[in-house]
Amino acid sequence: MKLPNNTVWSDRKRTLFGLPWSFTRYILTDEKLLIVKGLIKQTEEEIRLYRILDMSLTRGLLERVDGVGTIHCCSSDKTASEFDIRRIKEPRKIKEMLSDLVEKQRVSRGVSIREEMAPNLFDANHDGVHDILEK
Repeated sequence: MKLPNNTVWSDRKRTLFGLPWSFTRYILTDEKLLIVKGLIKQTEEEIRLYRILDMSLTRGLLERVDGVGTIHCCSSDKTASEFDIRRIKEPRKIKEMLSDLVEKQRVSRGVSIREEMAPNLFDANHDGVHDILEK
């Protein structure tokens, strides 16, 4: 697979001893994350960066020994609401890079993420409409 011109980072899922012997590839551009899986039947998932809502990093004992980690992402993407960037080298650095690119994409597109701390506070009948606005 030829990498896009605006590729910022690319890696493969690492296997035993941190070796890149896998058919899962991650490609990060300045606008999207591509997850390509498979050898015979290849699937490609595309997640626009501005849709990523939250990230966390996990590193089990064997992952730390192998020098890899997994980034778990939650997004507003319809087909990939939650996904993992599994067993990659320098996971903390990549998570920070991804976080910075996500924020840049949100700013450039004028996208804001609103968190509702108490979603049912103004929606007594749970119909998705704030009751204060109905009256």
